[in-house]
Amino acid sequence: MEQRMIESNKFGLLLLLLIVTLSSAEAYKNYTVGDSLGWYDTTVKSSVDYQKWASGKNFSLGDFLMFNTDTNHSVVQTYNFTTYNLCNYEDALDNDTTLWSSADPSNTATHPVTVAVPLLKEGTTYFFSNDYDGDQCRSGQRFQINVTHGQGLPKSLADEQAPAPVDQVSGDDSAPDTIVPSNFNNPRDETEDDRGDASMAKSIHLKSWHRILSASSMFFLGCVFHFFMG
Repeated sequence: MEQRMIESNKFGLLLLLLIVTLSSAEAYKNYTVGDSLGWYDTTVKSSVDYQKWASGKNFSLGDFLMFNTDTNHSVVQTYNFTTYNLCNYEDALDNDTTLWSSADPSNTATHPVTVAVPLLKEGTTYFFSNDYDGDQCRSGQRFQINVTHGQGLPKSLADEQAPAPVDQVSGDDSAPDTIVPSNFNNPRDETEDDRGDASMAKSIHLKSWHRILSASSMFFLGCVFHFFMG
């Protein structure tokens, strides 16, 4: 009976170690910018504070930022502080600034869009809306984050070429929402089959994560098992 209890305790300890190991492995994350408020300037959503939203969050390579906005607001990503400070990307370099979505201020009929932006480079990264000659940016639609190495880029992102800016929105209010697919080919219209893409960053690298986990935690647990059972 005593031997059986010892074996049971060993199994329980191994199970606990497995749970701790699995919970400590950090998966790539999907951050919704502004949470329920979305991506808008203060003239539309007076309570938005994107720098406050970003404060305290740990952004890493391979994470995604999801911008829930509309066709009257844009998403510009830059590594250039001057571009960010001026709220204008017109004179920015191609290798430090990307227009992920563009708005059509002349079009009064707007519709919602979700823009998925991957974090591909370590260090300080800036985001803002360039529309209305930078007025949206100056009205609070801007923030900066620091991107750490974390697990590093997964192979699915590291192998990609630098993403191209998104084409100008057509202004057709009957068109479905526009998304940025994870493989960074030309943007495509969202269909019924694509409805889950807005949360794709939660699972897009699941297979890569499991490979990393199995290569490290399983080896560790095997050593522990050998120690207790040997």
